[in-house]
Amino acid sequence: MYNVLMFVDSGVDDSFALMYALQHPEINVVGVVSGYGNITKEQSMTNTAYLLHLAGREDIPIIAGSSGPLSGEIAKYYPEIHGQEGLGPINPPKEFGEVTIFDIDKIIEIIDAYPNKLIIIGIGRQTDVALPFIIYGNDAYQTVNAFYIMGGAFLVPGNVTAEAEANFYSDPIAAYQVMEKGRNIFLHPLNITNKAIIPPETIDYLAQNSRSAFKPIIKPAYDYYLNAYKKNVPGIQAAPLHDVLTISALANPSLVKYLPRRVTIEQFGAARGKSIADFRPKPDPQPKETLDWIGMEVDIPKFIENFTTVFMA
Repeated sequence: MYNVLMFVDSGVDDSFALMYALQHPEINVVGVVSGYGNITKEQSMTNTAYLLHLAGREDIPIIAGSSGPLSGEIAKYYPEIHGQEGLGPINPPKEFGEVTIFDIDKIIEIIDAYPNKLIIIGIGRQTDVALPFIIYGNDAYQTVNAFYIMGGAFLVPGNVTAEAEANFYSDPIAAYQVMEKGRNIFLHPLNITNKAIIPPETIDYLAQNSRSAFKPIIKPAYDYYLNAYKKNVPGIQAAPLHDVLTISALANPSLVKYLPRRVTIEQFGAARGKSIADFRPKPDPQPKETLDWIGMEVDIPKFIENFTTVFMA
C-alpha cells in the first residue's frame, strides 16, 4: 500500500489523477494540497472537495495551497483547456456538505504521521511542494520516501514556450527549490507524458460500463480537454493525461524506465522554466544523493490497460 500526499490544481488532468488515486486499491490518499494552476486556488479547492465527496472520502483532509507563484507574479489560468471551473463543462455544486480546509501546517503533521512511509505526488505547479522547504527548512521532507513529480521537458519541445513545460514555467523558482532540495525524485516530463494518451474509445467504454462513482463526469471532462488539444495540436486524435501517468508510475513500478541525472531549472530570462540535465554518454560526475530519476520510456499499452481497470472500479 502506498500512502500518498497529493499536490494538485484540480484542472482536468489533475482531477483524473486524483480520481485514479482514490480508486486504486494499492493507493491510500492521506491528504490533498489544492492550489492555483490551470484554475484559481478557490476553484481548485472546490473541485477537490467535489471529487472527494463523489468518492465518499470526505475524511481525507484538504489543505489550502497557494494563490500564485513564489515570484509574486499574477498567475495565468487556462480556461480554454480546462474549462471555467477546471472540469471542462462541469460546474460542481456550490454546496455539498461541510468542508474543513486546513493550512500548510497540516502538511508537516501528515509527514510526521507517516515516517518513512509517505510518497509526495506533485502534479501541479511546484509552489506548494516548495513551501515547506522555505518555511520549515531543508529537512521538512526528511522522512518522505520519494517525490513523484510531473514537470519538465527533455529532448522535446515545451508546451508553454519552445523549451519549457507549464508546471516548471509557471513557478520556476519553486521548481528549482524542489529539484535542488528534494531527494529521491522521480520526474515525469513531457517526453513521456505526451505519450500518455487515453483513446476516446476507452473513455466511451468507461462512460457506458464503469461502476465508478466518477462515471458521470469522465466523458464530458475528457471530451472538453480533447477538443482543446485538437485546437492546439493539429491532427491529434486523443488527449494525453500527463498527471495520471505520474501516479500510475508509482502504482506500476515497471511502467516507466528512468535515467539517473541531476536536474536543474532555469529560473529567469528567455529560458525560464527550462529543465536541464546532462545526457552525454559520460556526464560530469555528481554526488549520488543529488541525482534525480528522469522518466525516459513508458509502456503505453500497459498504461491504458491499467487506467481502464482502475476506472472500471
